[in-house]
Amino acid sequence: MPDLPTLVFVPGSWHRPTCYDKVTKILHEQHGLNCVSITLPSTTGNPAATFKDDIDAACEAISSETTQGRNVVVLAHSYGGMVGNSAIKGFTRPQDASTPTTGYVIGLVLIATGFTLTGLSFMDPFFGHPPPSWRVNSETGYAELVTPPRELFYHDLPAEEAEFWVSQLTTQSLKALFEGGEHAYSGWKDVPVWYIGTVEDRGLPVLAQRMQVGMAREMGGSVEHRELQTSHSPFLSQPDVTARIILEAVEAFTGKEAGNESTISGRGDAISVPMARLWQPFTWFRFGLPLAFGHVVGRSGKVDMAFAILCPRHVRASLLSHSTKVLAIMDHQIA
Repeated sequence: MPDLPTLVFVPGSWHRPTCYDKVTKILHEQHGLNCVSITLPSTTGNPAATFKDDIDAACEAISSETTQGRNVVVLAHSYGGMVGNSAIKGFTRPQDASTPTTGYVIGLVLIATGFTLTGLSFMDPFFGHPPPSWRVNSETGYAELVTPPRELFYHDLPAEEAEFWVSQLTTQSLKALFEGGEHAYSGWKDVPVWYIGTVEDRGLPVLAQRMQVGMAREMGGSVEHRELQTSHSPFLSQPDVTARIILEAVEAFTGKEAGNESTISGRGDAISVPMARLWQPFTWFRFGLPLAFGHVVGRSGKVDMAFAILCPRHVRASLLSHSTKVLAIMDHQIA
């Protein structure tokens, strides 16, 4: 469909672009959308690869479409969210009404990631202390996973398939995570965002995701929020439903019908819209409190820094782990 945007997919740390293949196949073959998945230089076995190198790779993919007059939607996962946000700088449409209406980045779809802050590197909000799931190897220059990847990324996949994707993981340069803050940009302030949250996530707990959404909204972001009952990798465990949300996002960004209605799959009832409902008290705790706390922190202007400041590293990890368990119990009781 030539009048619809090209979708540029940015993977997260340790991941190859092939992780998106299930979703891009659905979007391209069933709905005619042009999809481009990029490789991050920081995941190609080069410890010298930087955050700026990753941004440049995304910019190249975006530019190859916009220079031909095609609009672009950037989709990014986990660490890739920082890359995607930063890469759209200069590619969004100026407010000048005389500019062309095509050839720009028109939206972001963020999957299980944070909201990038201009001027801060990936690790700056955590004062350079990595989470318990991975460690620094100064000798190799790579970030090394400590938590078994199957548990961290793919626990809701069948065992054989999960092991396959574990085998596809690659290296992740430390330089990209710890340096390059001067290149970070809050692209989510420039275009509308659709955020896909992951309720069973063991890499980025859903509580933290909800707080981030609240923060972004308070800081002026236009954020549509959806959640799936999946691990950190919904594009692998629920590709049909993930594709369905992406189609909805594209329709919202363009005002046009996206895809072929007759071939849309994925259970609509698997998608939830997080919000506190007056007649459902449990939703006050599951959604209302995290989103409200995010608004408060967003108003303070500190955002990611606030959580790191308020909680020492070991307390932060314990709190997120405990909160995830509590939310899981609540979800079970409500169901």
